[in-house]
Amino acid sequence: MTDTNDTPHHRAIRSYVLRPGRMSGGQTRALENLLPRFGIPYQETLLDLDVVFGRCAPKILEIGFGMGASTAEIAKAQPENDYLGIEVHPPGVGSLLKLIDEQSLTNLRIVQHDAVEVLDHMIPDGALDGVHIFFPDPWPKKRHHKRRLIQETLVATLCRKLKPGGYLHAATDWQEYAEHILAVLAAEPQLANTAADYAPRPAYRPLTKFEARGIRLGHGVWDIVFKRK
Repeated sequence: MTDTNDTPHHRAIRSYVLRPGRMSGGQTRALENLLPRFGIPYQETLLDLDVVFGRCAPKILEIGFGMGASTAEIAKAQPENDYLGIEVHPPGVGSLLKLIDEQSLTNLRIVQHDAVEVLDHMIPDGALDGVHIFFPDPWPKKRHHKRRLIQETLVATLCRKLKPGGYLHAATDWQEYAEHILAVLAAEPQLANTAADYAPRPAYRPLTKFEARGIRLGHGVWDIVFKRK
């Protein structure tokens, strides 16, 4: 996800671009009023996720939840699990905060920060039962492939954070990126594919309106689900 260089003349390569984005009044108010309740400030200290959620339950991490509609739907449908969402873009964070409040979701928290730094500094090894990465930016131009989120270094980090038997579920509607993800995950010796190649969409992942429209138009969607050995 990032290439860091200690010299001051080089900037880290990030897998996202902070676009300004238009914030609605509701999203702005949610950031101001709800982030202190449902957000976890970035810190270079490992979290005790059972303490964060106030219970011992399976912990699922989502990287890049967009506007958060699917994240909230999953958390509502799976109250037995706890979900931690990571997102950098303020409109998406504000949108999910509103959903958490409106739906009284007690099993969902947010960290508004770069996912690599959160993984490195806040998530203990072996703490996660699952990781979701749904429709990450495909960075389709070849010169931008280095910005893609799913790369060997990130996958190795995620393997450390997953419990044995934990799963890594990625989904994309960009075929070339799906092939890249499948190859990267298959090359990680700590992971095993749950399917021959691509998996059927698991029931817990909602079909978004955008995705349903694409399917009607003949566009493909690929789910890749691996388990930690």
